[in-house]
Amino acid sequence: MLRTSLGAARLDAAGTVAADNSLSRVERAFRSLKTVDLEVRPVFHRTEHRVRAHLLCLLADDLEGQMRQALAPILFADHDRPAAEALRSPVASATPSPAARRKAATKRCETGEPVVSFRSLMRHLATLTRNTVRLAATTFTAANTTT
Repeated sequence: MLRTSLGAARLDAAGTVAADNSLSRVERAFRSLKTVDLEVRPVFHRTEHRVRAHLLCLLADDLEGQMRQALAPILFADHDRPAAEALRSPVASATPSPAARRKAATKRCETGEPVVSFRSLMRHLATLTRNTVRLAATTFTAANTTT
């Protein structure tokens, strides 16, 4: 049950639920920053250095959100949000779109490639390296793509 001090003319039931869900996403992002993902806890804004560090963490969280959105077709994420939102009531539990259900069932995206979780994709990307080695007048580049 949600309750707001705003009148129905300013914020209807669907808007109230959307605002609460938005707040939940912000709280989840801060929880992610403070725990296993970045471990930036505790945050005390007493010095300019710490304020800058906190802003950097917020920018990193924003970058992660943009990455998730851009990579949604190859992730276990609902990349067809308009279809998913058309199927759901703002007060009912979220229902995945048909595209998301198809990805979950087949473990493949629309192009036939395997779908992965965001975390496993980040783990894989963390193993990729590119090294440039210079020995006297010789330069060569080696890429490591093993996991």
